[in-house]
Amino acid sequence: MTNQESDVQPRYVRVVDAWIQPWTQEVVRALSPRTSHVFKRYGVTRVSAGITLEAMMEELEASPVDLALISGGPAVPMKLVLHALETWPERLIGVAAVDPLKGIMNAVRELEAYVRSNPICAMKLEPFYFWRDPSNRIFYPLYAKCEELGIAVQTQVGGTGPLYPSSSGRPLCIDEVALDFPDLTIVCGHVGTPWVEEMIHVAWKHDNIYIDTSARLPKHFEESFIRFLSTYGQDRCIYASDWPLLDFARPIQQLEKLELGVGVRQSIDRGDLALGNH
Repeated sequence: MTNQESDVQPRYVRVVDAWIQPWTQEVVRALSPRTSHVFKRYGVTRVSAGITLEAMMEELEASPVDLALISGGPAVPMKLVLHALETWPERLIGVAAVDPLKGIMNAVRELEAYVRSNPICAMKLEPFYFWRDPSNRIFYPLYAKCEELGIAVQTQVGGTGPLYPSSSGRPLCIDEVALDFPDLTIVCGHVGTPWVEEMIHVAWKHDNIYIDTSARLPKHFEESFIRFLSTYGQDRCIYASDWPLLDFARPIQQLEKLELGVGVRQSIDRGDLALGNH
């Protein structure tokens, strides 16, 4: 092989966006001012009227993203997720959300039912909505069920954009969970800002901890995080957009400008591997 041939970069196998959610009129109508606040801070106005599932998929088709993980949550009914999974099974994998405040064991049974009947790879947890941090005891039966079912936990870390206290997003809370569940894959969304160094330490410490880039444009990545994802943490970082907060294409375009190299990009883009979908 000549030097010129060795410098040719192969096309990436595929790009996985590990954090999107439906944002239809139904979601918008039920949205609280606490939650909608984050869109004002990001200057995103197009969501105010809602976006149909068909329009969401048209945007996905027009982007470099090949596969997306679509999640429910306190603001997003699971019925929308399930409908999308049934309609576009080749492009979407589900992330389930349940509410332990409506009964812990009821939430455990509901989670298991979702996973047994649908292509679900993880449970979504945004702990600030429950006014608790991830190490709270109400979540532990759900973590145990996730490990039993072989699915990951995808949780928010860092400061909150919605008007809830940010303290639940401290990465050291995840440290406690990882100590109690060393075999449970935990994906931490939003990089962990303003506690990025703390998040990097927790991901370095535990083999089962990953960081996803949802809700963060690469141009705003902290230098320490760029160093982590481009060197010793490249197999612990996962690409995600948090659509519709960020669109599908712009974060990927900015990621290209970081010039991370093919090996690093392939690791970051293949978030489905960390989440158990080989």
